[in-house]
Amino acid sequence: METESIIKKYDLEDDNIVDNTIRPETISEYIGQNDVKENIKVFVEAAKMRNEPLDHVLLYGPPGLGKTTLAFIIAHELGTKIKTASGPSIEKSGDLAAVLSTLDPGDVLFIDEIHRMPRYIEEILYAAMEDFSLEIIIGSEGNSRNIKIDLPPFTLVGATTRAGDISAPLRDRFGIVSKLQYYSIDELKSIIKRTAHVLQAEITDEAALELAKRSRGTPRIANRLFKRVRDFAMVKGNGLIDIDITKNALDKLKIDSLGLDYTDHELLLAIINKFNGGPVGIEALSSSIGEEITTIEDVYEPYLLQMGLLKRTSRGRVVTDKAYDLLGIVPKERK
Repeated sequence: METESIIKKYDLEDDNIVDNTIRPETISEYIGQNDVKENIKVFVEAAKMRNEPLDHVLLYGPPGLGKTTLAFIIAHELGTKIKTASGPSIEKSGDLAAVLSTLDPGDVLFIDEIHRMPRYIEEILYAAMEDFSLEIIIGSEGNSRNIKIDLPPFTLVGATTRAGDISAPLRDRFGIVSKLQYYSIDELKSIIKRTAHVLQAEITDEAALELAKRSRGTPRIANRLFKRVRDFAMVKGNGLIDIDITKNALDKLKIDSLGLDYTDHELLLAIINKFNGGPVGIEALSSSIGEEITTIEDVYEPYLLQMGLLKRTSRGRVVTDKAYDLLGIVPKERK
């Protein structure tokens, strides 16, 4: 595997990258996650005062909450470059060596989906994180030898939606561990207003609030919905994103008042209609709606659990009374 296919290099001084992103670049521009943000600001400043690399950082939480954005901000605040890779792309020791050998002193290495790295790769990474060295075995069986590679001091930022899938020895080597939470409606409204400003679109406060309410507490979803509503405003209106065009667009996109989409409804209805409201195992649920187990667990379930529409029990998933009320269905025991 070529190094370029494993790792991407970003120079944070490159104006083209800055111009083409709606991601905030600094801590002060970052909206939400106040506790995490303030702590990271202190840790970064302390590392700079000591002229040392920042301790390795593990960011975890549901998808779309800003883990990648925070990694870029950490690099920007440190005044260094960031290089990125993903856990599934690092399949063998040579891949890891290729990634680490590109680092300069003080660089930030961001590994997304770090929980998906093979266990033996994790074990090789231990020495790289602790001692800034890499030991790999090259050659075939009977003619192999160890090679030790000295690495420059660097900061590893790992991101995962499944902190529980990371082995304890790897997790313990992160000096900073932060959990990202779902965003409030006010925070999402501010993010939507900022995105509108960056993309030079006009949106009313009422429309921004409506979008925020239907964004599942997730900035990525808020920005995606904003772009689609902007399309409707340009084609069906005069370009202004107002409350009427917003509600019409979201209805067309089948996003309900809580931010649930077609798949959310399909999942809840499958449990109700096919499994009598539950409990049902994740494998059976996955087969019944044609979605991958990991997609259900990482993308759909967290928000449904957060909203009290779904429960996880020792016997499986169970739909709550709140979900029945939302869907306008009367449970059999009430009839």
